[in-house]
Amino acid sequence: MLRFSFIYKSLLQFYDRTINSKSIRIRYIQTLTSLDSSPKSVDEQSSTVSYLVNSCGLSLNKAISASKYVKIGSTKRADSVLELLTTLGFTKSHISIFISGYPRILNIDPDKILKPKIEYLKSMGILGPDLCRIVLVNGRILLSSLQNHIIPTFDFLKGFFETNENLICALKPFRSVLTCNLPKVMMPNIATLRAHGLPELHINRLMVLQPQALMLRVDLFEEAVDKVKEMGFEPSSKLFIVALRSVSAMSKVKWAQKKEVLMSFGWSEEIFNSAFRAQPMFMATSEKKFRECMNHFVNKLGLKPSNVAKCPNLFLCSLERRIIPRYSYLQVLMSKGFIKREENLIWTFNMSYNNFEKKFVTPYKEKAPEVIKAYQREMGFQGVGN
Repeated sequence: MLRFSFIYKSLLQFYDRTINSKSIRIRYIQTLTSLDSSPKSVDEQSSTVSYLVNSCGLSLNKAISASKYVKIGSTKRADSVLELLTTLGFTKSHISIFISGYPRILNIDPDKILKPKIEYLKSMGILGPDLCRIVLVNGRILLSSLQNHIIPTFDFLKGFFETNENLICALKPFRSVLTCNLPKVMMPNIATLRAHGLPELHINRLMVLQPQALMLRVDLFEEAVDKVKEMGFEPSSKLFIVALRSVSAMSKVKWAQKKEVLMSFGWSEEIFNSAFRAQPMFMATSEKKFRECMNHFVNKLGLKPSNVAKCPNLFLCSLERRIIPRYSYLQVLMSKGFIKREENLIWTFNMSYNNFEKKFVTPYKEKAPEVIKAYQREMGFQGVGN
């Protein structure tokens, strides 16, 4: 073992100092693997690593790692695979990333196995850049069976999206759904929702809005459903699937960490549950933003934590682009005596752009043009209403 470590380090230093890096890479692999391999396997690994580096653009370390899963003797088939990927729109960078993640594809017959899958995807309306992105991000689809997985998956999904056009639009942000194990994951999760009494319309809506929620491990998905019910959501309510999306999107640890930040500013369990029932998606906010928002509302603006919880939508707004600019403008109105400090700040922050202008801008256009200038200054600086 000590001898192996010494040789490894010596060769690595030699490699770093040498200008002709390609030839050194091959010599490096040959020497390294010869310590405990037969000449045949050494030659095979050496040619594989060489091909991965020179033809696929992998780094030496990634090529060594990938060579554990693919062996390249003759390059004819591998060349054809790379040519096929290029016709899909893959760049050299794409090919490097793709082969690094799915090296086994270089051993697959492109004419008999890969092209029929690509032609099927095209027949479903996945073309051009969309096809390139879907294959690049989710290369497992080319390793899946066309008859046993790809076609059944599309048939299943079309039952929810009705048309190919709707399905393709949904797949763009959720490409991984194509390689989900439907019988073992998604179908049991849908069965769980039906068992809890969710209307089919709501299940369909969840599939359209957040299919990844249905790709959660079956036991974890059941826990998420139970948790949503415990927090007071009725399965027949539209908000149930919104809450389920929120709960299923993060781990228990991450959920607890975010909740702890809010508790540190004075929220109770009851206040937290009330806020979640009002706007389940507010938990998509990061811990950092929770801390920044609560610090701003409570410590800088003097608002009560319980009052902030009544409008959890605020956590989904931008402090820099909405909250701070609006408050700066409202301070000008207060200094001029147009509004009182008691004005409910929380709800003014939550107002739409049009409603905010209607109540706090339009009435002062003639009375106080300097106030409007202040508004325009704030809006130009950060975007008061957006």
